Amino acid sequence: MPGIRNGSDGERELQERYGTEDRAQRFYSDQVRDRLNTHMIDFIGRMDMAFIATADKHGECDASFRAGNPGFLHVIDDRTVAYPEYRGNGVMASLGNVLENPHVGILMIDFVRDLIGLHINGTARIVDDALMRRCVPDLPVESRGRVPERWVVVDVVEAYIHCRKHIPHLVPAQREARQWGTDNMRAKGGDYFRSKEEPSALVES
Repeated sequence: MPGIRNGSDGERELQERYGTEDRAQRFYSDQVRDRLNTHMIDFIGRMDMAFIATADKHGECDASFRAGNPGFLHVIDDRTVAYPEYRGNGVMASLGNVLENPHVGILMIDFVRDLIGLHINGTARIVDDALMRRCVPDLPVESRGRVPERWVVVDVVEAYIHCRKHIPHLVPAQREARQWGTDNMRAKGGDYFRSKEEPSALVES
């Protein structure tokens, strides 16, 4: 089935400017799908991390990192995925963006085995954990001793490959035990970038 994506106005303008229309159209037709196929679903089930892109109503962007046990990004069906949100620093930057602007992008990369990536773009909504479990009974109860507070449910608009050309091959290494869900600043990385040494850029109105 051909992909539904024909690109944004900016994509099409630059494809015409730089003479890449034919290559782009082949990619749209061959690689872009409006739902997850079985190979994509299997891939998601192996992944233990993902990069999440969101933007607020003004288009101000944020990129965030999520991780958990393999398959923490849960496939509900071929058009719907969900990932858990745990207690964090209280800022809720990604969730705040989703509240204003539901469009999200998810990128998962296999750095270890197949050196390939999967993009999922879609529209998101925030669902409390209790309600989510009533609707989706096979959700994991906890991860590393943490219980989700809520979930981000994403309706898939498009899914497509991220090519392996420049994906580095990484080898997992043993690390020290982590204090998951802690408020201990040292365990969380402390002031690694020494931001507290500089005057705050925030100005009270």
